[in-house]
Formats: sequence, structure tokens, C-alpha cells
Amino acid sequence: MNFFRLAPITACLLASTLALAMPARADAPKGLAYVSNQDGEVSVIDLDSLEVTGNIDVEDKSPRGIGVTADGRLLITANRDGGDISVIERTSGKLIKHIKIGKNPEFVRVRGDRAFISFEPSAKGGPPPKEVPGAGAKDDDDDREPAKIAVVDLKKLAMISQITGGPETEGIEFSPDGKLILVTNEADNTVTAHSIATGKLVKTVSTEKYGNRPRGIKVSPDGSRYVVTLEYGDSFLVLDKNLKPLKAVPTGKTPYGVSFDREGKRLFVAASKDKLLQVFDAQTYEKLAEMPAGDRCWHFSFTPDDSRILLACGRSNDIHVFDARTYAPLKRITGKNLPWGIVTYPKSVGSLDAP
Repeated sequence: MNFFRLAPITACLLASTLALAMPARADAPKGLAYVSNQDGEVSVIDLDSLEVTGNIDVEDKSPRGIGVTADGRLLITANRDGGDISVIERTSGKLIKHIKIGKNPEFVRVRGDRAFISFEPSAKGGPPPKEVPGAGAKDDDDDREPAKIAVVDLKKLAMISQITGGPETEGIEFSPDGKLILVTNEADNTVTAHSIATGKLVKTVSTEKYGNRPRGIKVSPDGSRYVVTLEYGDSFLVLDKNLKPLKAVPTGKTPYGVSFDREGKRLFVAASKDKLLQVFDAQTYEKLAEMPAGDRCWHFSFTPDDSRILLACGRSNDIHVFDARTYAPLKRITGKNLPWGIVTYPKSVGSLDAP
């Protein structure tokens, strides 16, 4: 029985090639993974045993976005129902503080001593509307309040500013020099870049020519380009360092989570409706492999030693674990409650985080 698919080269050849290109980081600790469960708590997974060793109560409902500070001291979750974030002492699992953000907080990125959280004051909740061919998938968002990104100072434990995005802001990324925050705005099919210092809009890029509902966004490790997944375009869009669109590459249906590997040689895309984690050559964009997974798999993370990938699948209530070099399935961790996001400590490469 074939559990994973490779194209166009064999598993043996690919594994040998990657073993040479990606030497094992034997000195790196396996660490812990943290999974936000929308209908529950944050699960803690030991990455040596791949077993759940505990749960963290965020003392709120519907945690989705999740992030961890570089020093591993704090864990942050965005709680949809409470309109806030939970700031948690990672090692003890103790809640330090709830910080009010605004309606429908979703995506979390931590950079330095600040957390950036997207929230949607006008969000209606529920699944996204169905795409109407040729209609641009703009829905009724032109008359709605734009989404925003809350900026939280993790030393002061307070929200210090807000950056206005477009309607239904989704993914968050930073420019390599740390001066800009880039966000995907799925309702008006744009990627916008904003000054972190001033909050001002610097640039807007439309994705409509290539596909609708941009969601995930990642910068390449060398800073030369960005990749944006287009949920209704069944593709990802490659942008250069100045945000000029270069090309769209077909993927499976409804892609969301996206990440380069640590070396920038491969690109991973979670195609949720096709129940796949896909692998592309990050230079040629040739598809290398597909890993069948569960239902509504959106976000994933490498382990800190780069040996494994953990994929959170919300509607099948499980975490799928794969070998990061051969793409063979290793384990399903079941019993989750709508898992949404996953990060690790030590920090590793993934759709929600970067080391």
C-alpha cells in the first residue's frame, strides 16, 4: 500500500539525495510541540516519543493562532471567543495574563519582544463563502471594517498599537530587514506591506490575476522572494523581494499553510481539500512529493532537528507525523479537538513560525 506519492523521481533516489543535501542535526534537541485545539486546550507533544504529555489550559475558548518567544519563556495563543490572547509561561503552563485584542483574533507571529495578532472586527464567523466563478470572490467586504493587526509588547504585557490591513487579514510575514509586516487579505485578494514603525501602508499587490483568497505567506530563507498560497486559485504565487509577482504554480485544492525548509531548497504546501502536504523544489517549483493526510490540514511544523514534520488536521482531529526526508508516514496522534496551529520549542521552521 502506498502511503505517500513521489513525482517524478523514486523514493530511494530522493532519500539519498536529501541525506547528502540535509545532514542530520544530531546535536539538536527534539524538544516539544504545542498544538492549539479550537474546541479544547493546547496539547503538549514530546518530540522524542511523539506522545502527548500534557495539556495547557488557556483559560479561554477557541485558541487558534499560536506562537512562542525566541527564548522559550512565553507561549501566546489567539482566542477567538474571548477576543483576546493568552500569555502563558511555557515551562509551567501557567497563565500570566489575558490581553484584550478585538473581535475574532486568529493568526499569531512573534518577533523579538512583540507579538503580532490579526483580528477581524467585522467577521461574521463560519466557513468562507463559496467562490462564484468570475466574481472575484469579494463577497460584501467592501463595506465592512478592515481587519487589523494588534501589536503587543510582551515586556509590558499590553497592546501598544494597531496596524490596519485589508478585509479578512490572514497570514503574517516580515521583511528580511524587519522593517515591514506583510499580510494576506483574503476577502479583497491582496497582499499588503506596512511599516512596523508607523503602521502606514507601503504597498498593495493584487492576486486576482493569479487566484483569489490569499492565505499563507512565507519569505525564503535567503530573503529573495515570498510565496503566497491562493486558496481559491489552487496555486501559490511567487513574488520577488520587492513584491513583484513572478509566477503562479499549481497546487492541490485550497492550499493554506506554506513553509520553506531551513535551507530553502524545498517548499511545503498544505492543500487542505485534497488532504495533502505537497513538496516542491524551491528553485524550479517542480512537484517532488505528496503526503496524504487528514481533513482540513492547515498548519505544520518541522521538528527542531529537521527530521520530522507534524501536520495539524482540524476536521479529522489528529496530527500526522512524517519523515522530513523520505516523506514516509510515521504516526497519527489522535484525540485532538479541532487542532488549528502547531509550533515547537526550540523554535523550528513551519507555516506559523521561523527560528
